[in-house]
Amino acid sequence: MKLNARQIDSAKPKEKAYKLADGAGLYLEIFPSGSKSWRLKYRFAGKEKRVVFGLYPAISLAEARGKREEAKKILASGGDPGLAKQEAKQAKILAINNSFESLALEWHEHKRLSWSQGYADDILEYLRKDVFPALGKRPIAEIKVAEMLAVLRKMEQRGVLDKLKKTRQACRQIFTYAIITGRAEHNPVTDLAGALKAPKQKHFPHLLSHEIGGFLRALSSYSGSRITHHATHLLMLTGTRTIELRAAEWREFDLKKGTWQIPAERMKMRRPHVVPLSSQALSLLEEMHELSGRGKFVFPGRNHAGKPMSEASINQVIKRIGFDGKATGHGFRHTMSTILHERGYNTAWIETQLAHADKNTIRGTYNHAQYLDGRREMLQWYADYLGTLRDNA
Repeated sequence: MKLNARQIDSAKPKEKAYKLADGAGLYLEIFPSGSKSWRLKYRFAGKEKRVVFGLYPAISLAEARGKREEAKKILASGGDPGLAKQEAKQAKILAINNSFESLALEWHEHKRLSWSQGYADDILEYLRKDVFPALGKRPIAEIKVAEMLAVLRKMEQRGVLDKLKKTRQACRQIFTYAIITGRAEHNPVTDLAGALKAPKQKHFPHLLSHEIGGFLRALSSYSGSRITHHATHLLMLTGTRTIELRAAEWREFDLKKGTWQIPAERMKMRRPHVVPLSSQALSLLEEMHELSGRGKFVFPGRNHAGKPMSEASINQVIKRIGFDGKATGHGFRHTMSTILHERGYNTAWIETQLAHADKNTIRGTYNHAQYLDGRREMLQWYADYLGTLRDNA
């Protein structure tokens, strides 16, 4: 005889557990504690087995009967309902452990040692702000192209195209990592090519060859701080990034050997960088040593010698000598690259000097000592060339 809701609700606990049968192996077991549990008795491979469906009333009579029918289908196809339930439970646990957020954090931890701290923080911030709220808890293997597009399109609509580009690249790498480690089979981000706007290419204002002489003459007559003057000139001579020069410490320099060794933690690509110094660069540093040699930083801040000069210092010099909008600290790198390439210098020397991570031009282990003699000769020629342009009014 089949059960009904009234029978189930009126069933009281006894000293020992007892059962109320519903037929076809389904029964409700009532325990002395008062809890009521749905169970199914069945035979598999000649053995009597049981599978638990859950507690009443969380699992209703109708739901319990539905689970019984599902179990019968599994049996009919040669499967074991109890094993199928365990596998489903494991799959659920696996899905939770393999959520997009957990895989993204695992990937980030794996990659961050090769990044600067600032870049690592930025990537994590983008993911936490724009991706995790929508997809963080989703099993990574179940995320579809449309879901990924919806998340990234919101960033596109806000107009943050640079952040969008970096976030999309990060997501693509996260899915690739999941595939390589066996947690996903498909990368939905690769299908988004052309579906999202690309950021406009940033073009930092930079000096052309015919403008360099006038710039250097204007810089020579600059009446402001000698520290910011020398920093601007040295930036031109070395092709380093502004932050690498601003935070330079005296302990990084060997003026006798003519080298500047920038430690990995201060480099964008988290790799140590050796900069050979031209005679002109050494002269500037010797003058700087008279000004700041007793302190930590080569170019200390104007108001705090224990801190490096401010980010705006060099661009402020450029503005004051009349080249605002025509040049930037970062633009000096572009100018150097263009002139050296036109001169015919080895591309690998140039890319190494600029500390680019170009796999096509710098092959094998990245070794900054490599090409050092060639780069020293190249930078000396460049410094001499700049001097010639300055002197030929």
